[in-house]
This record gives sequence, C-alpha cells and structure tokens, in this order.
Amino acid sequence: MSQQMIMVSLEELVSSNHIYRRFCELWNFEAVKKHLKLVEKDNNYKGYGLLRLFKCLLLQFMEDLSDRELERYLQENMVGKWFCGFGLTDITPNFTVFNKVRTRIGTKQLSKIFGEFRDQLKAQGYMNEVFSFVDASHLIVKANLWQERDKAIKQKYDKLNNEVLPKVAIDKQARIGCKGKDKYWYGYKKHASVDMQSGLINKVAITPANVTDAKGLRHVCPGQGAAYADKGYCTNDAKQSASKKGCYLAAIKKNNMSGKNKDKDRWYSKIRAPYERVFSKQNKRTRYHGVAKNQFAAFMEAICFNLKRLSVLDPPNLVLT
Repeated sequence: MSQQMIMVSLEELVSSNHIYRRFCELWNFEAVKKHLKLVEKDNNYKGYGLLRLFKCLLLQFMEDLSDRELERYLQENMVGKWFCGFGLTDITPNFTVFNKVRTRIGTKQLSKIFGEFRDQLKAQGYMNEVFSFVDASHLIVKANLWQERDKAIKQKYDKLNNEVLPKVAIDKQARIGCKGKDKYWYGYKKHASVDMQSGLINKVAITPANVTDAKGLRHVCPGQGAAYADKGYCTNDAKQSASKKGCYLAAIKKNNMSGKNKDKDRWYSKIRAPYERVFSKQNKRTRYHGVAKNQFAAFMEAICFNLKRLSVLDPPNLVLT
C-alpha cells in the first residue's frame, strides 16, 4: 500500500478565529521587543531570544500554568508553539529557563511594558480615567504557619504576629491581614484600578497584607476623574492620596459616619458591581515569595486580562505596537 505524504505548515494548523490570533492582531509586540533588547544583552537563552520567552510567560499566566506545565504545554500544543514563534519541530524551552527569564526581565522592566501597553490604549480612546473602579483583594501565601509557629516557640517568642513573622517565616515580606473583624489571612494584598468605560485594568500593585486599602490607594489612584470605592476607602489616608493625584474619591461611607447618604451609597454600590469581575475569577493564592515577584505576576495577569477583554470588546482596527 502506497503512503501519501502531505506537507502542512504550522500556520495552516491554527484556526483563523483562534483567540491567540486575535491577541497577535491586537498587539504586535514591537514595543515589547525594544524593552527586552535593553535587558537581553549578549544572552539570547540558547537561541530562543527574550521575546519568544516573554510570549511563553504570557501563555503561562494566560492559561494559569506552572513552569513544568508550561514546558509540556509548549511541547504538545500547536497553537502555543505558533503564538510563541516556534516551528512545528523546534525544541521548546526546559522549565528551568522560565525562572531565569523572569529574573532577567524583572519587575521594573515589566512595569514599563505594562505602562506602554496601557498608554497606547489611552491614546486610542479605550481608557480615559474619567470614571474608575478601585478595590483590593487578598492573596494567600503558600506556607505552613505551624512551622513558623514552632520556630517562634523555639526562639522564645510569645506570639506569632507581624513583628515576629519576618524573623521566622520563609517569605520575609508576607504579613497577616484582616478584613472586617475576624477574616484573617497570611500573605499579600492586590490593589487595582479599572477603567469603567472599557473594564480594562489601568493600574495594579502588590503590598503586604497588613497595608490597608486606603493606604494602598496611592499606588493605583487614577490621575484624574472620579474613583468609585467601597467603605475601606472612606478615610483621610485615601482622601489625601486622591487629592494629591487630582482625583475625586467617591467612596461609600460607613454607617456610623456623619453625612451618610444611603441612597447615594446604594447607587455607588450598583455602578461598582459589574467591575467586581476583575477579582472574582483570579487565583487568590500567590505564585512566589516576596513583593517584587508577586508584582511581576500581577502585571502579567493584568496584561492577559486586558488582552482577553479587548478581544471581547472587538475594537475595529486596533493594533498596539
């Protein structure tokens, strides 16, 4: 029996309406390439290059994969290979490469990439900061506090609190946070500002869990317009941060505060509700130890969220360079 050989390119195997194609149409990564050139230097990581590896990291956060899962994903998934710029028979990176790449790019450089991505969206009218949604959510550290407690006992500490934890914990920057009167967690807090015109993330910041929402506002406060916030922001710290940025803080007041207007606060709650989705689907556990590494993850997650959101908005003729 004769065998028939068919020549097929990887480009033909990727569906024309696949969401990864849409991402490439929206963002052609030219600005990313320029930023990565500044840190790539003479190391092209076994010929892969930082741009292809950056796309690998983007897929990692897009699909919520570990380093080992990402290695296998790139080996087995044709669309993943295509998105990252690998050929059908190319050898894809080992999982050990990804941690080195995250370190080489760094949080500072990634913040510039995220900022330029956001600025291009603003320039083309998809973000305007006239009305913004501001909120914070908890991130729990993958840790065993029983071990920290045992270390604290051995070192003769009476309590395991935010003063003692840095001396006995693996993650020196994580802290115990509290929401309300009795909802405690150990880890970090993610603060975010969302543009209410498009639902795109404008700013995102990671702080230790014991930093209040009001104090964290200075990291994500819009530079203009009005910021709609919950009861955690009805303090002087939040008002001062908003005032310095030239932003009007529309925060829901607590029941015992003077000037409480239930009808107005009910309206604030109603217009804030649709934007809670930014936090509702995200993982509440940290990937890494330390503020800087978790900030890196927050920027990558925000980029992925914005790309997915743009694909839903389907803006005509939008190409981010």
